[in-house]
Amino acid sequence: QVQLVESGGGSVQTGGSLRLSCAASGRTFSNYGMGWFRQAPGKEREFVAAVSSTGGNTNYSGSMKGRFTISRDNAKNTVYLQMNSLKPEDTAVYYCAATVYYIAIDMRRFSSWGQGTQVTVSS
Repeated sequence: QVQLVESGGGSVQTGGSLRLSCAASGRTFSNYGMGWFRQAPGKEREFVAAVSSTGGNTNYSGSMKGRFTISRDNAKNTVYLQMNSLKPEDTAVYYCAATVYYIAIDMRRFSSWGQGTQVTVSS
């Protein structure tokens, strides 16, 4: 399995931006599709965005589309999530995950998970 470590979380005000990073190690990063998920207090973990193993395809949850951008740098073994126009409802722990599928959005298809990074958006 691939090991994942997220960073870049923090506290911002409504309308602000954050860029999350997820560094991978242990296996060939470019063999894995990558995804970001989030879990707010008292809620189930939900899909945010996904990028294919090559970086050529992306998929977003409807509520994040247009505000969030997922990307990856296979030379740096890192996947990113650029979050703009943040809202209080974006407050959650954000997790990156790896899948052996080219691209996936179902969390059951992701076999490796990071420890999560907290994002807090205040009004």
